[in-house]
Amino acid sequence: MNVVETILVYAVIPLAIYLVVGAATLRKKFSGTPRYRPGQPWEYPAMWWTANPEGVGAGHHAVDPGSVVPSGALTAAGGARGKW
Repeated sequence: MNVVETILVYAVIPLAIYLVVGAATLRKKFSGTPRYRPGQPWEYPAMWWTANPEGVGAGHHAVDPGSVVPSGALTAAGGARGKW
C-alpha cells in the first residue's frame, strides 16, 4: 500500500466511524424537547406510583399506643431479628 492508502485505511476510515457513532449518540441531545432544569416551573400533572393497588394509605391500620397486640398478630415491627 502506498502512503495515501495507508492514511485512508488507518486514519480516515476509523475517524469517519467515530464521527458517525458520535453524531448518532448526540442527535437526541440536540433535538426534541428541552430538559427540565431545577428552578423551572413544572408544567405536568403529578404522577404517584405505589405498590399497593388500593392506593396510598389503604390497608394501614392505626393502633392506639396503650392497646395490647394479640399474640401472633402481624405488626409493622419487622426487621432482621432472630434468635442466635
